[in-house]
Amino acid sequence: MRELLAKYKLVIRFIITFLVVYGVLTICYHLYLTFSDGSKFYPDYMTNLVATQTNSLLNSIGYDAEILPHPNEPSMKVIINGKFVARVIEGCNALSIIILFVSFIVAFAGKLKTTIFYGFAGSIIIYAFNLIRIVILSVGLYHYPDQKYLMHKVIFPMLIYGTVFLLWMVWVNRFSKSVKADA
Repeated sequence: MRELLAKYKLVIRFIITFLVVYGVLTICYHLYLTFSDGSKFYPDYMTNLVATQTNSLLNSIGYDAEILPHPNEPSMKVIINGKFVARVIEGCNALSIIILFVSFIVAFAGKLKTTIFYGFAGSIIIYAFNLIRIVILSVGLYHYPDQKYLMHKVIFPMLIYGTVFLLWMVWVNRFSKSVKADA
C-alpha cells in the first residue's frame, strides 16, 4: 500500500488539492449567491455585469439592444430590435467555469507568482471569451432562432470549455512544477 501511495503521490496530491480548492471556491460562490439579494444589481452583481456588458457590446456593433430584469425568474432579458432573444442567468456569468479553471491551476501549481498571474490572466480570458460568446449567441438567436439548441447546447459550450482546456494545456506544459518534477 505504501509503495502504491508513493508511486501515485503526485496524482493523489493533485486530486486532493483540486477537490479542496474547488470545494472552498464553490462554497464561497454559493455564499455570494445566497447573500446577493438583487436589490441593487438584479439578480446578482456578476450576472448583472455580464448582462450590462453584453448590452454595451451589442449596441457597439450596431444592434439596438436593451436588457431588462426578467419578471418571472432571476435573470436579465436580452432584447435586440424589440425582440426578446435570450436571457442571462447566473450560469452565464462564467464564475463556475473560472472556479473550475483556477482549481486546476492551483492543483497543478507552478511558482506562486506565476500561478497567481496565470490564474488571474486565464480568468480574464475566460470572462472575456464568455462575454463574446453571449454576444454572438444573442445575435445568432436574433437571426436564426430555430438553431437555438445547436448554438446554445453544442457549439458555444464546446468553444468555452475548449478554451479552458487549451489554457490548462498551456499551463501544464509551460508553467506547472508538477509535470517538470515528474519528467
